[in-house]
Amino acid sequence: MSFADLITAVNDVIWSPALIWLCLIVGLYFTIRTMFLQFVNIPDMVKQLREGQDSADGTSSLQSLMMSLAGRVGMGNIGGVATAIAFGGPGAVFWMWVMALLGAATSFIESMLGQIYKERDPDTGEYRGGPAYYFEKAYKHTAAAPAFKVYAILFAVVTVFATSYFLPGVQANGVAAAVGEAWAVPAWVVALAMVILLAFIVLGGVKRIATFAVYVVPVMAVLYIILALIVLFLNFDQIPEVFGSIFASAFGVHAVFGAILGLAIQWGVKRGIYSNEAGQGTGPHHAAAAEVSHPAKQGFVQAFAVYIDTLFVCTATAFIIISTDMYSVFEGETYPGPTLYEGSVGTDVEPGPGFVQAGLDSFVPGAGSGFVALALVFFAFTTMVAYYYMAEVNLAYLTRKIRNGVVRRGLIRALQALILVSVAYGATTTAGSAWGLGDIGVGTMAWLNILGILLLQIPALKALKDYRAQKKQGLDPQFDPRELGIEGADFWVARAEGRVAQGTPTGAERD
Repeated sequence: MSFADLITAVNDVIWSPALIWLCLIVGLYFTIRTMFLQFVNIPDMVKQLREGQDSADGTSSLQSLMMSLAGRVGMGNIGGVATAIAFGGPGAVFWMWVMALLGAATSFIESMLGQIYKERDPDTGEYRGGPAYYFEKAYKHTAAAPAFKVYAILFAVVTVFATSYFLPGVQANGVAAAVGEAWAVPAWVVALAMVILLAFIVLGGVKRIATFAVYVVPVMAVLYIILALIVLFLNFDQIPEVFGSIFASAFGVHAVFGAILGLAIQWGVKRGIYSNEAGQGTGPHHAAAAEVSHPAKQGFVQAFAVYIDTLFVCTATAFIIISTDMYSVFEGETYPGPTLYEGSVGTDVEPGPGFVQAGLDSFVPGAGSGFVALALVFFAFTTMVAYYYMAEVNLAYLTRKIRNGVVRRGLIRALQALILVSVAYGATTTAGSAWGLGDIGVGTMAWLNILGILLLQIPALKALKDYRAQKKQGLDPQFDPRELGIEGADFWVARAEGRVAQGTPTGAERD
């Protein structure tokens, strides 16, 4: 068995229909349990972005959102949407929307847990948190503590490898391909440039990462959406046909794509998770870094990030591709191969950024390739930066019991070297191998995290109920886990005790 065959076999196991339906059902479940928070609490999402706190130890809600979007908005928003359409038909876009709407509730729960069980890093003083932390802490006071400790370590190990090796390669490969297509720059030159820039950013710590993301992510996302709106305006007459094709394909009634309804769901959910990361366990790392007075506040911010990623950026990509007819749909989920539909792009263009570049080139020849390449440079680069941050957080979790600070910092430097090597390798390998490894990383993290938060949901639901109760009283919610019977939230206990010492009431004490 070749390495490529091995990757395919592993992906078939990880991305079985079981994971697809698990993501959808869990998203629906949390939507109901949270009383449709992703819709009714949109005002809270916007308010927190506008009024979020900052501190010397944590990031603001806006900075945390941008760090999260840096990880979310990347190759998945351009190349991921293209591959979903190529193998699942236009209907895959609809199921990406569904995954975003349902996944926002899942993202809220996991991000809440990330905030509740965060802690302060002994070396940097910065806030750390994520699935490994809440898996260990949530039931540390129970007989199940050893099992959850092992589960936490497993997630941390998987995430270190996924975010430092598997996933960065996808981003680097997409950048190299797009830049090569646009300007004929050799892959090794692109790899070298990315390695140098990435080294500068990651060596600066979470504050430099947050600052970089705040300035870069919004600009490129807005420019990309504006360009899509221009295409929308120029192709205004195509709107009914585009959305008609998406909905007909999504429900299996399209004359051409009706036969691949299952693939539409599969690819829509798979690429939806890859893009917006809802349930994957990546969002809680960024959520934990934020300075907030109540975990729910950052949960709302992270739920909103899912909307920005999928409903705006991914939809923009889909419209560019479908409205210009610059896509083909391949049978058997393989390229090259027989097609169900051969659009104006033909079959010579590999599914990925090339679809979008061809779509934009149909308006201004040559300009589209350059713009998409530039967008991918920034999108993918910020994603790689975010991946490094998540890898660092999980390595810090694994090494926090090591007393020797020199050893801990040495391991961090080794991790930085590993991700730089991964980027260099990913930029120069084949797209199929890069995406295959990326899917393994995403899928494994999703399995572990989703099953985990189903067991840990109670603290998050208690915190949400507490937030809503305080808001109903006209208060600015303050979190005190002791009043809710939440164990293991040591950071918040210390914070609440500090507020009491200062004479500031917390939670129920203000009633």
